[in-house]
Order: sequence, then structure tokens, then C-alpha cells
Amino acid sequence: MSEAPNPGPGLEVEEYIEQRHFFEGIQHGLTDNRPMQEILMSVRDEILVTTNLPMAIDFMASELRHSGQFGPAMKRLGHYFSGFQTYIVASAEDDHGKFDFQTGLEILKLEAKLRAEHATPQSLFLFQFEAICRHRLKYDTGFAAMLLDPMYDDAWRNFLEINRRRIGLIDIADMIYTRSEHYITQQIRRGGKLPGSDFPPLFGEREGRIALANRKRDPMLLFSALQRQLGYPKVPSKKKVDESLFLIPQMMRRMERLEARIKLLEEENRGGIDLTKFYQKEGMPPPPIDDFD
Repeated sequence: MSEAPNPGPGLEVEEYIEQRHFFEGIQHGLTDNRPMQEILMSVRDEILVTTNLPMAIDFMASELRHSGQFGPAMKRLGHYFSGFQTYIVASAEDDHGKFDFQTGLEILKLEAKLRAEHATPQSLFLFQFEAICRHRLKYDTGFAAMLLDPMYDDAWRNFLEINRRRIGLIDIADMIYTRSEHYITQQIRRGGKLPGSDFPPLFGEREGRIALANRKRDPMLLFSALQRQLGYPKVPSKKKVDESLFLIPQMMRRMERLEARIKLLEEENRGGIDLTKFYQKEGMPPPPIDDFD
């Protein structure tokens, strides 16, 4: 087994509150068919300057001008945006996938709200896992992104590493049940073998009991039961919308990417790309990435 990464510390609550507002602002701007650069600058002016998000937005806006995508910038800001947040955006920006950007923003908005309300590792895992299942995203890549989250301790990262390649081979309800306190209770009652110290329970008695009742059933029924019984947050489904409403914004985003690539090709044909224009100028945003630490 490969060694799990060691993520840095989490963010303050106010950062997640502003992140939620940021993702919501992008949603509204795209609905109004506004250019992405205009949306970013408009939302930036609303964000609390006491947080690091305005600096992150400056960096993302700069990256958007060069590559036409958010994903690469969020990946470089890995100490600010979580691996799962970057994974959702990258999946939404994948031209070959069916996961739309608006749904991705809704997931990010609700996840930021969950974090601001003092999420537990259990609630965060179930939310992220359901998002991957419901929208048929890649399990291996998704779990690898979750491994980078500071919310999960060594026991949780070990759990994610073990199961990242087993999804599809094991029942999801069994995966939760066998790592719950209810499983230990049942094993003691039956006189069965108990798991070792390397496999501590990660879910409580009620989670385990609900998982046991949903073995061999549709995983969506399991998630729904957990939400009803324990108040876990619900993952948004893809809404049926008129795709023509988003055709122009999608075309504009692709044109921005093409323009950036054409400019680089033209510069290369004229004798090489001038890398000095990408250097940080004194007194101008975005700040160096290390300033977030």
C-alpha cells in the first residue's frame, strides 16, 4: 500500500462561509450569461478582505485568462482549496464528461456550508462519497482527492486508501457496516473475531445499523436513509434544464481557452514565448502562493 499524503491544517469557518458565497455568486452570474472574468471580479468585491479568498480569486482569474480553466489554479492552491473541491471542478471542466459545471458549483456550495457548520469526518465522507456515486464520477480519482483533506486523520486516510480500488467489488453498505460500532457490538454478541487496532470503528452505532439494513440494495437508498435518520446533508441531483440556456456560456469558455492557446502559438512562431509577462509584478495581484500560508 502506498503511503497516504499528509494534508495541511484546515481553514477557519469564515473562509468556508465566504467560499459558499463565492460559488453561489458564480452560479448566479452564469445563469445571467455574464462573462466569467466579470463574474469573478464582481464576486471578489463582495468577499471579506480579512479572508484569503480574494487573493485566491485573483490567482484564479489570472489562470483563467491563460488556460480558460479553474482546475489548474485550484490545484496549485492546494493549501487553500481541498483536493475534493479541485476534483469536482476538474470533473465539471472535462469536455468528455457529462458532469455539468452548475451541478459542480451546487455541490461545492453545499460542501462549504457543511464545513462551516463544523462537519464531522463521517458527514463529510458520506456527502463526498454520495456526490461521486450519484453523478457517476471516477471512484479511484475521487478517493485519491479525498485523501488530501485535512478533515481525515490517519485512520480515515487508511480507510480511503484501502477502499479506493475496491469500490464496485464490495457492497457499499458492507464497507460502512464493517467499520462501525454496531459491527463490533454484533461480533461481541456472536462471539466472533474483533477487528484489530489498525481498523478502528469510523462510524457510530446508528450508521452501522442503517448500513446493515441496506445490504445488497441500491446505495442511493442507503444515503437517503442516513439523511432521514441522522440528518446528514443531501447531495444535489442533476437538474433537468434547457441546455440551450448554457450553450452560449459554454461556447464562451471554450473560446477563451482557444484564444489563450492561439496567442501562445503565435508567440512561439514569432520566435518564442516571452515568459517574463507571467512573472509577478511588485504591487500587482495575484500574490505569491506562499502568502496564503
